[in-house]
Amino acid sequence: MEGETVTETAPQFDAFEHPKELELQVADEGDNTNVNTKEADNEEEEEDEEEEEDEEEEDGSGEYKFRFGAEMDPLAFTEDDASGLQPYQQFERLEHQYEALAAKKRKARALLPSPSEVPSKKLRLEDSQVDGPGASFDEILEAMNFGMRKRSRKLKKRGRRKGTKNKVSSELKRKLGDATLHYAHGRYEEAIRVLSEVIRLSPNLPDPYHTLGLIYNAIGDKKRAMDFYMLAAHLAPKDASLWKLLVDWSIEQGDRGQARYCLSKAITADPDDISLRYHRASIYIELGDYQKAAESYEQIARRCPNDVEVLRTAAQLYRKCGEAERSVSILEDYLKNHPNEADLSVIHLLAVMHMEDNAHLKALDLIECAKQRYFTGKWMPLNLSIKAGICHLHLGHMEEAEIIFSALQQENASQHPDIVTEVADSLMTLEHYESALKYYMMLEGDDVKNKGYLHLKIAECYVFLRERVQAIDYFHKAVNELEDSVDARLTLSSILLEEGKDDEAVFVLSPPKASESSVDSSSDEPKSWWLNSKIKLKLCQIYRAKGSLEACVDVIFPLIRETLFLESVQQKVKVRKRLSKSVLFQRIKVVDDHQTDTVFHGFRPLALASDLSKAARARKLLQKKEMLKEAKKAAALAAGADWKSDDSDSESPGHAYREPPLPDLLKDEEHLCLIIDLCKVLISLQRYWDALEIINLCLKLASGTLSVEKKGELQALGAQVGYNIADPTRGFDCARYIVSQHPYSFAAWNCYYKVISRLDIRYSKHNKFLHNMRTKHKDCVPPIIIAGHQFTTISQHQAAAREYLEAYKLMTDNQLINLCAGTALINVALGFRLHNKHQCILQGMAFLYNNLKLSGNRQEAMYNIGRAYHHVGLVSLAAIYYQRVLDTHENDYPIPKLPNENPDLAENRKPGYCDLRREAAYNLHLIYKKSGAFDLARQILKDYCTL
Repeated sequence: MEGETVTETAPQFDAFEHPKELELQVADEGDNTNVNTKEADNEEEEEDEEEEEDEEEEDGSGEYKFRFGAEMDPLAFTEDDASGLQPYQQFERLEHQYEALAAKKRKARALLPSPSEVPSKKLRLEDSQVDGPGASFDEILEAMNFGMRKRSRKLKKRGRRKGTKNKVSSELKRKLGDATLHYAHGRYEEAIRVLSEVIRLSPNLPDPYHTLGLIYNAIGDKKRAMDFYMLAAHLAPKDASLWKLLVDWSIEQGDRGQARYCLSKAITADPDDISLRYHRASIYIELGDYQKAAESYEQIARRCPNDVEVLRTAAQLYRKCGEAERSVSILEDYLKNHPNEADLSVIHLLAVMHMEDNAHLKALDLIECAKQRYFTGKWMPLNLSIKAGICHLHLGHMEEAEIIFSALQQENASQHPDIVTEVADSLMTLEHYESALKYYMMLEGDDVKNKGYLHLKIAECYVFLRERVQAIDYFHKAVNELEDSVDARLTLSSILLEEGKDDEAVFVLSPPKASESSVDSSSDEPKSWWLNSKIKLKLCQIYRAKGSLEACVDVIFPLIRETLFLESVQQKVKVRKRLSKSVLFQRIKVVDDHQTDTVFHGFRPLALASDLSKAARARKLLQKKEMLKEAKKAAALAAGADWKSDDSDSESPGHAYREPPLPDLLKDEEHLCLIIDLCKVLISLQRYWDALEIINLCLKLASGTLSVEKKGELQALGAQVGYNIADPTRGFDCARYIVSQHPYSFAAWNCYYKVISRLDIRYSKHNKFLHNMRTKHKDCVPPIIIAGHQFTTISQHQAAAREYLEAYKLMTDNQLINLCAGTALINVALGFRLHNKHQCILQGMAFLYNNLKLSGNRQEAMYNIGRAYHHVGLVSLAAIYYQRVLDTHENDYPIPKLPNENPDLAENRKPGYCDLRREAAYNLHLIYKKSGAFDLARQILKDYCTL
């Protein structure tokens, strides 16, 4: 086709990048468009050939057509890469591209002035100055005609010349006949060779593709047969039989998308075949495209106006996809077109739609109009009459509604259970519980299908009427019929609790004993009612109210633990999703199709730059996986073990998502309080590790959403757990957080010191934190005292005394600081390197006497002074203070509580744990014994240390 030009050229599509490009023939708004890549050398020859070709290809259809170039071999496509798209998707994409570019072209043409207003020369000179929206006219034409032949200056002649239509040459007919004979005698290779030659000579002739489809189907190669049939169908789009065959094959292969595409083409080819439209509508429903399905049924209804079922289906589908007004208008148009006789189901459906839209007045007017028009002198059907009564009920016309409902009596109620139930439900919705109960009771004695639902509604009526005894009775009946009804059990348990029947409420919510051991939480089947989170929460509340802490923990702990665990795991999965091999292969198909048997090769990948980038990354990731797989295989074989390929990730990407039992657990204030109470109960039951697991998961998941108060409570509980378990490092972070929030709180520092007192003194986190706190809060006394305690434990008394004296400067009237400073100075005086020992002892005793003064001559202070004298060898003075201790009686004092400890919890301590007379008596007896006063020593032990 060298040397051809056209008056208007269709756009060139990137989908076909091949050395010999496809020819796209288009008839757009009466203009013939032809595409070819070669430019003409002789302009006059171009114009002559153009006229001939335009006349040959003109058909006036105004639709996109698929054509190969005259000098192109379509079979050469099999030698190049494929795009990865299915054949029908290739053609569908081309059609969309054509429609978009043709629309741009029409818009640009509409912007030009008419020839009668502007002279032709001026029009040609000022073409470049006509701007469309966002681009000039020349830019639009340049984008549309890039790589095409230049526009012909010669006007195209309309109409078709006689005798110019191309016909199949005798040589091609002979070759087609030979190929058919080869096919009939089973010589498939010869037939394929001849047909390939025919395709090279005449690529736009559909017959050879059709015959190739027959051959490959006979061979058993369905894939290639379908590809050739697809080409034949596109080259002969009016052949409905080919499209129908492709539809059947697509359905056999389960390809609903291709079946839908071929059905659309078949309908275009044979618009009178209604079965095709039915089939396409059903496929749209299977694909979930209810909008297209509704439009398809509406088209069928226009062709079959008497098919009421199609009309109703279209209306229901429109309503399902959110177009309620359109569904109503369809039914109303039907009634307007049938003024004398209409299908009852249409009237009923339209009335139901009005009632669902709360347009009860419209529904009532419709029924009244239908009564006058279609049922004059006749009894109106019961279902429509009852609908009118329900409309009166919603409009407040109670008397009119009761008159209509009186048609339902006990005698005929069993014949219309659905209608009776509808009336009762409407009465119950409008809070007419007594009337609703009357209609429900009409069906109570009959053998209705859903007996459990009926009993449940009767029970709810009795609840609203405050008749709890009857309500409990019917709730029990409903629960027996509807075993999996969670709401019924919850309501029944609440009523039983109000009646004081706690044990019966627990029984209603407790699982059957035979079923507890057979529960499989990992199965995908619907869980039983006793595994429902609402049931477990209700049970937990009942056990808490009864004080059954262990039972409460057994019910709620697994539920909360599973929820927190799932949220923590799935939170990590969301950060970086692991792609399966199937997804990776699908991405690679954009640039590399492994299906080499398809005839649709040579198409450049129709994809965005982002998709191509994803494909490149997917290829690298697959190569990495294969290398890792080979390395594992080699390692296994080298170790002499059997190697099994693990391709489990090829189907499911990462972890399958599971809905937590308690969604939004950490966002609900009531659930947060429940978690804190659960942790307290676990600690009281000495289940420290379980409590710590819950605390850590909560802090990890809700670090940024928890309030300061709730976070502080959890951290305090974590610290309390930390100094009760074998590994105190678990609670160190919690204790550190408490101190950080309350740096001047002695209780917080007591909690912190209780945790670190069980840690190694060289624990790096503690030393770093203590240093930071002392640097940040220079006037904070507790970290200075803790540093002094640490020096004391390693017998560095001089450094300890330095820390205690620094604390004394900040808080001179504190008993503990005076006691610690005094004992540290006395210990320093007993060292070998100190020269002024006596002065140091006197200073230490001064601090101890100051402690005695601040305490108000308490027994403990006197004992410490006696112990100090005893330690330095002043036994006479020590004996005096020991005797004063023996003469003083001390009452027991409660031990200070740490943060978040229960102040009401009784301490398991024997009476007299604050009295130091036994210790003083023992030390005094040692002094008497060493001085030789054995009788006095024996008497002291007998008086104070004998049980």
